[in-house]
Amino acid sequence: MSKINWCKILGWTEEQIEDLRYTGYSYIRQGKYDIALPFFEALAILDTESAYDAQTLSALYLQLNRPADAMIYLDRALKLDAEHSPTLLNLMKAFFMLGKREEGLRLAHILKNERDAAISNVAKALILAYG
Repeated sequence: MSKINWCKILGWTEEQIEDLRYTGYSYIRQGKYDIALPFFEALAILDTESAYDAQTLSALYLQLNRPADAMIYLDRALKLDAEHSPTLLNLMKAFFMLGKREEGLRLAHILKNERDAAISNVAKALILAYG
């Protein structure tokens, strides 16, 4: 079965996709995750090759306490960019939320050495909490 190119069918340009992305991101910045969610769900269909959209959608699902849904898009994001640290951080959080302590700790021990302090500090804190 071939993939449907919804942008082509709808006649949408890259500029319209960016507008949708920007609007969804604006809601995220306001902490309105439930409003941002449908924007990124649409983007996940319209732009299936965007690791950013898949990672952002997974983060929204985590914020809304839906880790099983997040895992679907974490998998997609990692297939598109296997070493994206924010995606790996979200994967670690999802593991802990799903009760997969060992997997979460394994990933936390890798991420504690991340150069980005925002990521390494969360990993270290989770090691202390779950270790």
